[in-house]
Amino acid sequence: MSGCGSAQGCSSCGLAPTPFAPLTQLGLNVSGYAHVVALAGNPNTGKSTVFNALTGLRQHTGNWPGKTVTRAEGAFIHQNVRYKLVDLPGTYSLLSASTDEEVARDFILFGRPDCVVVVVDATNLERNLNLVFQVMEITNQAVVCVNLLDEARRKGIAIDLPALGERLGVPVVGTAARRGEGIPELIATVADVIAGRRTCAPRRLPTPDKLRAAVDEVVPLVHSLAPGLPNARWVAYRLIEGDLRIRRALANGELAALAERERAAVRGHDGRTTDLEETLAPA
Repeated sequence: MSGCGSAQGCSSCGLAPTPFAPLTQLGLNVSGYAHVVALAGNPNTGKSTVFNALTGLRQHTGNWPGKTVTRAEGAFIHQNVRYKLVDLPGTYSLLSASTDEEVARDFILFGRPDCVVVVVDATNLERNLNLVFQVMEITNQAVVCVNLLDEARRKGIAIDLPALGERLGVPVVGTAARRGEGIPELIATVADVIAGRRTCAPRRLPTPDKLRAAVDEVVPLVHSLAPGLPNARWVAYRLIEGDLRIRRALANGELAALAERERAAVRGHDGRTTDLEETLAPA
């Protein structure tokens, strides 16, 4: 059996520490990346600590294009593959009730990250799962990072991570990012999801009976305007709830263009640039 995943070792399990050999932290050097990973999560889940552990940064911040919301990005190399990591604003929801939520939602939907890591608090898991389910409505390529495991252990909280992954249908990795625990496993899991070595099959919440007829009616309309869009059901939800940003994106062809880029990516002609911020320029 290998180490527990902690760079300092784990007093509770007595295993030797797992080294960070597979990871090369690149800090601000985000040029020439092959894949984009988005980091989402509620405030106070240790998301920025996970970001720093992966990139070696102590937060490099700026503003999103046209927004006053702070953003951070960095990079790392795993097994000779370069990844760009985008730390999304901490938010409890993706329903666009605030600028933070709009920025996070738009990047996951329009920025086309290859994987979204949702960081949740192991000591307050139930509340954090709301965002997990919302992310899984938008993308299949999700990994749940159950952080603050050290705090959970101190409080006598035990989480069955494999069972949680089975219930959610996506990989779940436990971490205590301040100690480096679980970070190598998180990196390897993200790489496996992006490379297709691990298949994500999110178990999405069933549509409430009162909404099912409306959603079933709207989804074909979304498909007709944006053929091949992988998250038409989520877009239908947002249209029914009166989301003007999504309505404009559907009307002006932005969602159709996204669907075409996804099909091109499957054919091996992604056309990804080294600056996804172009996608998020203000409408």
